Order: sequence, then C-alpha cells, then structure tokens
Amino acid sequence: MEKSNEQIALRVARNSIIINVGLSAFKLFAGIFGQSAAMVSDAVHSITDLIGTVIAIIGIKLANKKPDKEHPYGHERFESVATLALAALIAVVGMGIGWSGVQTILSGEYEGIAIPGVLALVAAVASIGIKEAVFWYVRATAKKIDSSALMADAWHSRADGLSSIGSFIGILGARMGFPILDSVAAIVICGFILKTAVTITLDAIGKMTDRACDDETVNAMRKVILSQESVEGIDLLRTRIFGNRIFVDVEIAVNASLSFTEAHKISHDVHDEIESQFPKVKHCKVHVNPIDS
Repeated sequence: MEKSNEQIALRVARNSIIINVGLSAFKLFAGIFGQSAAMVSDAVHSITDLIGTVIAIIGIKLANKKPDKEHPYGHERFESVATLALAALIAVVGMGIGWSGVQTILSGEYEGIAIPGVLALVAAVASIGIKEAVFWYVRATAKKIDSSALMADAWHSRADGLSSIGSFIGILGARMGFPILDSVAAIVICGFILKTAVTITLDAIGKMTDRACDDETVNAMRKVILSQESVEGIDLLRTRIFGNRIFVDVEIAVNASLSFTEAHKISHDVHDEIESQFPKVKHCKVHVNPIDS
C-alpha cells in the first residue's frame, strides 16, 4: 500500500530524531572527555535540531488535517507557520554562534584554554559527515513531497553541520596553537546560517500571502484549458499558492448558443483536466462567459 505524503514526512522526521539523539549524546561525551568546550556547545546545537524536527512534525500533522468549519479551505498554511518557526530557530542558532565568536575576539581571552583531545576532533569530523548525510536525506524527501517544513528541517541539519565545521576548525586551531580560528570560523558560519534562515522565511511568507504560480506553470495551465473542446478563449486565469497546494480561478469563453447543460459540461471538463494534470491544484473554480459566434 502506497504511503501518503504525511506518512513519508513523519517517517523521515522520526529517523532524523533518532540520529540526532545518538549524535548529540556522542558529541556531549566527546566534548566532556575530550576537554572541548566547542564540542559541548556543538552538542547543545544538535539538541536544537531535535526541537526543530518536533516543530516540523507538528506543522506537517496540522497541515494534513481535513477542512473543518473554522478552516473550510484546509490547513496547509500551518506548515508554513512551522517553517517560519524553524527559520527563527535557525537564525537564533546562527546569531548565537556568531555572537560567541565576536565576544571571544573582543575579549582576547585565549590563554588558559584546555587543549582539546583527539576524541573531540574525531567527533567534529563525524558530526560534519552525519549532518550532511541527514541534510541530503531529508532534503530529497522534502522535494519529493513538496514539504516546506521538512525542507526547513533539512536546512536546520545543514546549519548544525556548519556549526560542527566551526567546532572542527576551533579544535584543530587550539591543538595547533591558534585558538582564534574558532572565533573567526564562528562568525563566517553565522553568515551562512543567517542567509539560509532568510531564504526559508521568504519562501514561507510567499506561501502564506497568496503568491501566484510561476509563469511556466500558468502558461501550462492556459494550454490545457484552451485544448478543451468548445473553449473559445480565456477571459481570466488566476492562481494562488496555499501552503504547498494551489487554488485556480478561471473564466472561460464559450459560444452563447450552447445550452446550459453543454456549458456546464465544458466547465467540468476544464475543472477535471486541471486538477488531474496538476496534482498540486487543490481546487479549480471555473466560470463560463458566453460570447457570440
């Protein structure tokens, strides 16, 4: 039996949680016994990944609820709300990493820092590899089912991986006698993370503000409509993105001599063809305008 998009998303999210729990525990162990404050901090950042995945799960479950009296058009936008929350969490993580780097550079307090052990360095390398693998795994599923919340969760994993790169540079720098490298890397990584947060935010806002589909999609719909028998023209074609679904409003021109039943059938043909050829379309509303032959 084929799984629904919700089931696929929740399965991937649960797998992500399991991986993050194990990775966080390993990094915390390596940070403590490897005498690396950077790795302990990295472990804490991984814990925020767990929170992010939980937010994604909540958003996905709410978005897949059936329409009700309070939300007759459905709940798809709840996934965008979850995406905004995840973007905020990613931004906070990024600013925290950057601010810690700035503070350390301004204070110049590098003396007396314990030299991290090899275990901390190994943990940083392992974290980078695992988080990058999780990013591509979650991202692939998010693209397949068009889930903005799951995509944001994937980028959250990438942000955690970037944090681990900072930890690796810091640990390696400390072992080589250049502890300032940790702070410099933290500031650079902060910029990458904040850019990701802004991109995710703009995408979520677009899905919550009735943004139209791209020209390619609209033109493809126009061709489908005009290919239907007895459709003389298109007077109006509007689209709006609703979460990860699409609503379509179209006004078609038909011969005024047609009976009401014939015109009604044409409108149904257009409705059915649009919804069948464009799976993201949740509803297509068709209005018929009569024209003289």
